[in-house]
Amino acid sequence: MLDLMRKQKESIIIKVVFAVIVLSFIGTIFLVWGKGESGFGKHDASYAAKVDDTTISPQQYQNSYERLREVYQQLFGQAAGGLTPELEKQLNLRQLALDRLIDSVLLVKGAKELGITVSKDEVAASIAAMPAFQRNGQFNLALYEQLLKMSRITPSDFEDSQKTDLLINKTRKAIMDKATVSDDDARRQYHKERDRVQLSYASFSAAELAPSVKPTEADLEDYLKQHADSFKSPDKVAISYLLLDPAPLIAGEQITQAEQETFYRKNLDRYLAGDGSPLPFDKVKDRVLADATRDKVERSLYEKAADTLYQNIKSGDLQLIAAKLHAKVSETSLFSAAAPPQALAGAGPLVQQAFTVQTGALGGPVETGNGIYIFKVNEKKPAALLPLAAVRGTVEQQVRAAKAAELAKQKAADAQKQLAGTNLAGLKLQTSLPFTYNAKGELPGIGTSPQLMESAFALTAAKPAPGAPILVGNRWVVIRLKQRDAASEADFAAQKEALKQRMLPQRQEEVLQKWLTDHRAKAKIVINQALLAR
Repeated sequence: MLDLMRKQKESIIIKVVFAVIVLSFIGTIFLVWGKGESGFGKHDASYAAKVDDTTISPQQYQNSYERLREVYQQLFGQAAGGLTPELEKQLNLRQLALDRLIDSVLLVKGAKELGITVSKDEVAASIAAMPAFQRNGQFNLALYEQLLKMSRITPSDFEDSQKTDLLINKTRKAIMDKATVSDDDARRQYHKERDRVQLSYASFSAAELAPSVKPTEADLEDYLKQHADSFKSPDKVAISYLLLDPAPLIAGEQITQAEQETFYRKNLDRYLAGDGSPLPFDKVKDRVLADATRDKVERSLYEKAADTLYQNIKSGDLQLIAAKLHAKVSETSLFSAAAPPQALAGAGPLVQQAFTVQTGALGGPVETGNGIYIFKVNEKKPAALLPLAAVRGTVEQQVRAAKAAELAKQKAADAQKQLAGTNLAGLKLQTSLPFTYNAKGELPGIGTSPQLMESAFALTAAKPAPGAPILVGNRWVVIRLKQRDAASEADFAAQKEALKQRMLPQRQEEVLQKWLTDHRAKAKIVINQALLAR
């Protein structure tokens, strides 16, 4: 591929860190492409996705995801909290990473439809232009081969990948170059940005209509059945238990110097200075003695509890185990995981484990901040649907709110249909102040809604009302054009070409996305959802 360049090979020894290589020039190569038809591994036994006869491997997907995540980490790195797991889930980065790969496959296939190819000279020129392979502004073959070798990439693979990247970029450009902005498009945008609009409007809220809603007994019963999971009593359990407290045993425990030093070495992370370095033993010996002594007592007591339990577990007799451990047995009434008895405060692990043991069985030992527990499950009461009488107030409130929301939406739909005609009798309309377009969607007197703003500036004298109401906050809003003061057509003529150039990038992106959407619909795409979930 790069025969002419290799003839210019110079003898230069290059030393560079591998991580820098990856960040500086690899880009999407091998994060996107692998070997096989259309640049993707076609015969992988496992897959992240399949697009017709092309397979995207799990490794390609993982690489794409990691690269995308790096980008967003840099974007959010300075923000409070950075790229948190919650934010990453909200951004849906894993799906986005896979979508990028699927789009790349579609673009490679689209290149054939459009007759787009990439020549050897184009590949050579693109590689030669990469700063990572240049010395003093000139391509350096020795550097090129050295960097690829250190990255464990063969020149052939790299050049094939670069060819595919160029093919995708050329295809994307060819699609986007078909986008145009007509004079009418520019005129609509011009008036959208400069006209002043005044609306007649009304709004309908569920809160205002709720008092008029009178749900029937059948409504309440039906709602309770349909939302049974929200009206169940929690699982409950009743247990007997004994508690072994290590505190009284600590004072009588003896621990040698060697045991203290061993404990210190194994737990250096407990004894750190402000700069993160370990504190000398002599400076923390009192703490070490106290910690090591308690640890020894707790381990000894736990082993004793475990031995006693396992020797007698088949008996199911907690009183027998308590007698051998010289402990007292206590009992609880039925309780839920969310509301354990006060006696078990601080015993979260015990409460959690109690719900996993069968009725009549022994459980433990369980270590908690209180000490070591052994317990027996006396009774279990599974979750059950509560009777309507027990939750009537909540059910009635929710039914009224749901029906009021439906009623508000229906009244708004009826009103919007009426606003589209000429008979406005019976409608209590308000009039907004005149306003100009703003991207935030701030409409005076109405609220903030980009969707409603777009709808308002699409209205004309011929079509003075939209087809449906729009939800703004918790209110359904209906509108009708009252007046539109149009900007000067003379000013439009002077600004038309500049406006068309400004609109073109967005139009190009719209054309590309439509092309991808259409080709996705035609392609047979299978996604490995289990892999995506991991």
